[in-house]
Amino acid sequence: MIQRMTRQRSAVAELLADVDDFRSAQQLHELLRGRGNEIGLATVYRTLQTLADAGEVDVLRAEDGEALYRRCSRREHHHHLVCRRCGTAEEIDGPGVEAWAEAVGAAHGFSDIVHTMELSGICASCAAEAGDA
Repeated sequence: MIQRMTRQRSAVAELLADVDDFRSAQQLHELLRGRGNEIGLATVYRTLQTLADAGEVDVLRAEDGEALYRRCSRREHHHHLVCRRCGTAEEIDGPGVEAWAEAVGAAHGFSDIVHTMELSGICASCAAEAGDA
């Protein structure tokens, strides 16, 4: 089903193009309101889900389980390495993970395997600031 591009959807899409790190729906809602957009939080959630379903944004789960969203530069399947301090994210390939997921699925008689993998750590900038480098 094709969704029409409403003013609200357009505002969310434009904001996602302007932010580099993963953000929660609440954070995006606050940024939109700060820009003068009269948009409800429920609309932000619906829009993000629609964009995620269409593969236009990636979704990660924070340690507390909250969904975080970001428009990625790559449309093909990929993974992320995310800094736990500043939220900086690197898009990474994971050919070993892809092969492992397929092998585990096949070993148990499964096919059409899909997966998510999230890596987190402390980026070099944050480590240098904290003296951890």
